[in-house]
Amino acid sequence: MSKLLQAALGDLDHEMAGTRTMLARLPEAHLDFTPHEKSWPLYKLAAHLTDMPMWGAVTLNTTELDFASAPPIPPVGRTAAAMVQQFDERLVDFRKAIASTTDEALMETWTLRIGDHVILSMPRIAVLRSMVMNHMVHHRAQLTIYYRLVGVAVPGHYGPSADET
Repeated sequence: MSKLLQAALGDLDHEMAGTRTMLARLPEAHLDFTPHEKSWPLYKLAAHLTDMPMWGAVTLNTTELDFASAPPIPPVGRTAAAMVQQFDERLVDFRKAIASTTDEALMETWTLRIGDHVILSMPRIAVLRSMVMNHMVHHRAQLTIYYRLVGVAVPGHYGPSADET
């Protein structure tokens, strides 16, 4: 296993566990809730979180992703159990990719594009940190606001939440 990823594995495990806990509390009665007209519905935001381990595996297993020719992402079920199951399945694939990568591969450039338009091009390790991990934490934080607004107890992650004290 890559020494770089081995060092980061504790963070990865902690963040993935926190996301899994959030998905397990999915309020199925509020899937269409949106706090603002420019915000995604709760279902779409939660479903996007199930994608994060998949993006990690894609980053480690390819040199680029072109949204112009990529197959569509399979939809996720509209239940907490379905979200958790898909998240867990994708996490297995991500962890397999982590186990087989090297430090040299992490320093290779990975590119995200739409046809000829390059969205980003940076070392894989930077993509994993920013576009997978930080991206996941960002959307998980948004989901805590949705949960608070619809009355779902927000789980603690970096310590107890106000609902757990």
